[in-house]
Amino acid sequence: MHIPPMRVPHKLLKELANSFKLGKNTLETSYGSFKVKASTIGAALGLNVSGDLFLDKVSYKELLKENKRIFRRFQGKILKSLTDNMMSIIGVENEQDRLIFKRIFIHYIQMVFLLPTTINKISPVHLAPIFKMDKITKGN
Repeated sequence: MHIPPMRVPHKLLKELANSFKLGKNTLETSYGSFKVKASTIGAALGLNVSGDLFLDKVSYKELLKENKRIFRRFQGKILKSLTDNMMSIIGVENEQDRLIFKRIFIHYIQMVFLLPTTINKISPVHLAPIFKMDKITKGN
């Protein structure tokens, strides 16, 4: 899996990971315990942390015929084929190409930055946003 390099020393990341108590959502340091909330992290990083964490998974049976075709187009794709598809249609000529490019780009951003998994294939979690693109900025 491709994970972009972080500009944080490994020792610091290790110390933060060892100091974080998941059950309590606290960071325990020699200066005391700090409650860690999603809103605090979001404010520090400039991220939207309101709304649902993930959109609901897509049920293939409930999709319209056109959306089933889109679902099949992305189902089981790997990151390399997404990258190749994105680069091949980067010069979008019409509205349909723009929509396809947006969907591919959304998958790419999710798989590389937002929701990376140990499997290099598009999962059902990655598919939901492409069917609700008008609400994509409202997600967490």
